[in-house]
Amino acid sequence: MDDFTETRIDSTAMFEGALLKVRRDRVRLPDGREALREYIRHPGAAIILPVLDDGRLVLVRQYRYPVGRETLEFPAGKIDAGESSRTTAERELLEETGYRAGSLEFAFTVHPCVGYADERIDYYIATGLVHEGHPGEDGEFVATVLLPLEEVLRQVDSGEQTETKTMLGAYWLARRGLAGTAAEAGQTSPRT
Repeated sequence: MDDFTETRIDSTAMFEGALLKVRRDRVRLPDGREALREYIRHPGAAIILPVLDDGRLVLVRQYRYPVGRETLEFPAGKIDAGESSRTTAERELLEETGYRAGSLEFAFTVHPCVGYADERIDYYIATGLVHEGHPGEDGEFVATVLLPLEEVLRQVDSGEQTETKTMLGAYWLARRGLAGTAAEAGQTSPRT
């Protein structure tokens, strides 16, 4: 059996929220039997890997209610209806950090939860950053933190950093040598 495609027979909306929708589909399996598949529909997101000219990374510190603690993350946000992921990346970078990118290049796409969600996250690398001010977004409380890549990687290694989008972005930057070290940045401690 070379084709493992499951074919939808019918679909039921189980929950329709402002951000997420939960579906239960009845599917036909490759061997002809039927099964149920429950999954979350997500509009998709864009994440930005902002690298300053001196090599430091621009991250945001914010409280994340589902895990009950503050996290340190690369700026990111959901794709609004009718918006491209690139437009989302431009908007979120400015809203969350006050920076605008001189260059915003698509890097890669991930599907973080393929077992139970259709979420897609597009990664962009932002360089040539210019700080224009922090317009913010109503109801969102974030602080900008500038760190060298090696500090973010240290936090991953120590277990302080558990936010997967940021972990993956930091590893991707490290593998490509696209962000400076603390020595290159002339700094070893966070700044806001």
